[in-house]
Amino acid sequence: MEFDRFSIALLVLRPDAPHLDEEAEAALQDAHMAHLADLHEAGHLLAAGPLLGGADERFRGLSILNVEPERALELKEQDPAVRLGRFSVKVMPWIVPGGAMSFSPIRFPRSTAEVTDD
Repeated sequence: MEFDRFSIALLVLRPDAPHLDEEAEAALQDAHMAHLADLHEAGHLLAAGPLLGGADERFRGLSILNVEPERALELKEQDPAVRLGRFSVKVMPWIVPGGAMSFSPIRFPRSTAEVTDD
């Protein structure tokens, strides 16, 4: 059987994350979203989104990338929210049976202003 290889990246809220006022937090979120859109447009990022609640609130986001784990870590460490110290990144390889996953070509939002809750 053939397998497709991906990298899964988790954004983890750091216990020593800097406290930000509402304006700085909104600007950081937009910079984070623009970084994800850039990774997607470059062909590295296949899917990404927030993790909502759950048993461990430290885990805040999940990304699926089509690069090796080492490269995924490099790319995710360039995220402004990681560079500022809000999040750390955990990356792990993931394999699935060949063809089991497919990703539609879409445009990722570059800011919260582009996101609507329908």
